[in-house]
Amino acid sequence: MVGRDDGSPAAAVFDALGSEYEKAFASSQPHRASLARLLERLAPGSRVLDVGSGTGRPTAAALSAAGHRVLGVDVSPVMVEIATRQVPGAEFRCADIRRIPLEDGSFDAVCLYFALLQMTRAEQSDVLRRLARALRPGGLLALATVPLDVEEFDGVFMGQEVRVTSFAAEGVVAVVREAGLTVESQDSVMFTPTHPDARPEPQLFLLCRREEA
Repeated sequence: MVGRDDGSPAAAVFDALGSEYEKAFASSQPHRASLARLLERLAPGSRVLDVGSGTGRPTAAALSAAGHRVLGVDVSPVMVEIATRQVPGAEFRCADIRRIPLEDGSFDAVCLYFALLQMTRAEQSDVLRRLARALRPGGLLALATVPLDVEEFDGVFMGQEVRVTSFAAEGVVAVVREAGLTVESQDSVMFTPTHPDARPEPQLFLLCRREEA
C-alpha cells in the first residue's frame, strides 16, 4: 500500500462499509459480464488501472488472475487494506483519482466501476478526460454508474449518508465522448444489492475505446 488520502466523504462512507459492500454486490452478473467483455479484448500482460478498487473483488481479482498488471486506487484506507490482503497479485494505493498524477498513454485499460458518484459533474468530466489521456491509443475503459439526473442529492446508501451526483444515461455517454472516447457497448440494467437497506437501482455499463493516434 502506498500513501493515504484522509478527509474525503467517500472515504468515510466506504471505510464504514468495508467488506459489507463486497457482499452486497457479489451477485452482480452485469458487473461480471462487463469484466468478461473487457478481459476478452485485453492483450496478455496488459497494464490496468482500477479506479475505486474497493475490496479488490471482483475487478482487480479477475484481472490479476488473468495475468494482467493491476494498479488499484481507492480513497478508503479500509478498502485498500482489504484489497491488499485479498488480491496479493495486484498493487493498491490509497489516493484520490482527482489528484493522483497519471502519465499519458501509460495504461492499456481503465476500470471505473461506480467511482464517480460522489464527485461533482465538473470533477467527473475532468476525471474522464484525464483517464482517457492515461490510456494508450486503442486502450479500453470499462465504466459503470447509476444513470440518474441528480446533482448533490443527499441520500442514504446501505445505512450511510451520501451526497450523490450523476448524469442521466445520455449525459454519461456525452461526457465519455467529450473525453475523447468511443462507446463500443452499452448495457442498462436494474440491480438490487444484497443488503437490508438496499433498493433496486438502475445501472449503466459502458465499454469505451480511445481512438488510435
